[in-house]
Amino acid sequence: MSVLEVKELTKSFDRTPVLKGISFTLEKGQVLSIIGSSGSGKTTLLRCINSLETADSGMITVDGSVIFDGSGHTALTKEQKRQNQLNVGLVFQQFNLFPQYTVLRNVTLAMEMQAKKRPDFKQNKKSILAEIDEKAKMYIEKVNLTDRINAYPCELSGGQQQRVAIARALALEPKILFFDEPTSALDPELTAEVLKVIRGLKKSDRTMVIVTHEMGFARNVSDKVIFMADGIIEEEGTPEAVFDNPTSEKTRAFLLKDMGCPIGKQK
Repeated sequence: MSVLEVKELTKSFDRTPVLKGISFTLEKGQVLSIIGSSGSGKTTLLRCINSLETADSGMITVDGSVIFDGSGHTALTKEQKRQNQLNVGLVFQQFNLFPQYTVLRNVTLAMEMQAKKRPDFKQNKKSILAEIDEKAKMYIEKVNLTDRINAYPCELSGGQQQRVAIARALALEPKILFFDEPTSALDPELTAEVLKVIRGLKKSDRTMVIVTHEMGFARNVSDKVIFMADGIIEEEGTPEAVFDNPTSEKTRAFLLKDMGCPIGKQK
């Protein structure tokens, strides 16, 4: 069964269509890269799946649970919506860290907010907080920042801050991890360290959706690639199919002109 199903999703802003019937599926452990020019609808698609925007119509299902039904046939309770949001994690272009908190505190904060809703929190507060601390340290280690665990965001490079943001998203253990241009605010050297972390996540069978302008990275890390143009999926397939033998002229034009990406098998 697919871990993510998007069916005929539409979204408009001020009567301007941005998503025009987007449909795709993703299996557990797969990595999907979404590419396309600015304004093609990539970020809006991610924001709709993550409930930061509300689509106009269509359906979104995560791990068999409907998280959005534009027909209104499936009414979700407030608690169901909250739980569904926990199943999808998002790493933004900008790091969105709390400047007044250390690396460790930035990672533990959301987990603590969740834990406080547990009926046994007051009774077992000390042990629960200890567990949260240990989990946070584990994910900070995964992004190779153990030596900076007590540093503040202003003391970190952009690449390090983005790695903290990744650890924070991972710590909530979402079923799918989404990245919205995770390297767009970084210079090439810092971009490489963030992409290395994401490659490491792929090895652990993490299900991921990545909006990216890094064509070489998308080619190497993805199981599936979607090229979006003018609010639709113009082309979809394996990295080999999309990058080496695109069938759409719009895809070819994007790869050749917009990104300077060579078409054809790399030697």
